[in-house]
Amino acid sequence: MEGVDRARASERGHPEFDHIIGNSLALELVLAEVERVAPTDSTVLVLGETGTGKELIASAIHHLSARCGRPFVKLNCAAIPFELLESELFGHEKGAFTGALTQKIGRFEMADTGTLFLDEIGDIPLALQPKLLRVLQEQEFERLGSGKTHRINVRLIAATHRDLTEMVRRKEFRSDLYYRINVYPVVLPPLRERRQDIPQLVLHFVEIFARRMGKRIDRVPKETLEAFTSYSWPGNVRELQNLIERAVIRSDDGVLGNPLPLSDTNPVTVPPARRTYWDSQRALILQALRATRWVVGGPDGAAVRLGLKRTTLVAIIKRLGISRPLPKDDPNELAANEDSEYQPTM
Repeated sequence: MEGVDRARASERGHPEFDHIIGNSLALELVLAEVERVAPTDSTVLVLGETGTGKELIASAIHHLSARCGRPFVKLNCAAIPFELLESELFGHEKGAFTGALTQKIGRFEMADTGTLFLDEIGDIPLALQPKLLRVLQEQEFERLGSGKTHRINVRLIAATHRDLTEMVRRKEFRSDLYYRINVYPVVLPPLRERRQDIPQLVLHFVEIFARRMGKRIDRVPKETLEAFTSYSWPGNVRELQNLIERAVIRSDDGVLGNPLPLSDTNPVTVPPARRTYWDSQRALILQALRATRWVVGGPDGAAVRLGLKRTTLVAIIKRLGISRPLPKDDPNELAANEDSEYQPTM
């Protein structure tokens, strides 16, 4: 997700959101979660499909926290071979194994007093998970080839596109490690669930690549924007970014062409099983509304609990079709209102 524009970033007072492009309700909910959890030291698990911008969200959490200005260390666990991953995480001493010609500092040690972002944590091998669990629980570890214990103070932000609960069920991921990292989940919506952000993202990337290539793009045809908006974007914002780069390269007349193959420009229906983001948000909002007796505004209202503006929450409630349950103790009132929507107290 390259996802909030500068105007909204300014409104929120967080320059950390400057590179997050979009104004959709789905994105607003994510940023509200970021603002809520960032000031804490709690472990965050960022969930979302490939290309949704999990690293951007991790960076925003770090820079909104008290650890801002201290190390923000990143490691993609899927990009490191198994035999090297332990050394990357915890470091090693000279001579610890064949090829260990010098001492190496691991990512946990580099991130001391700061934040460690472990992307694709679902790809960490089972054999290494107990050692990871220990450092998260005890904040201490030993480098490979050393008996000396190192104490650290690191906040963990983990991310994955995998279904960790299913991996736990299949015994491919330790349940104790899952519960340790799943302290505060932040779910990123796929691009197809924030389609209203697509035109703004298109213009954002066009500006970047046109400037980088020394080209001038004066117009994005309506037909091209419509094709982008109707496409399913299985690769999410990363795919959109790459296709815009391709389109800018091909442009010779100041008009952005449509880089999508003709067979891919038709709307794609998403299977119901994929529509999980709004289901989870609906459950979260309903929980807050019930806890506040369906009061949205005010200091004790659901909006404050969710970290949202009252107007934003009202808009989300309408979008999700949430309505207050009718009283069950008055059959006449129930009959009179069975086809009407009972709105929460604002």
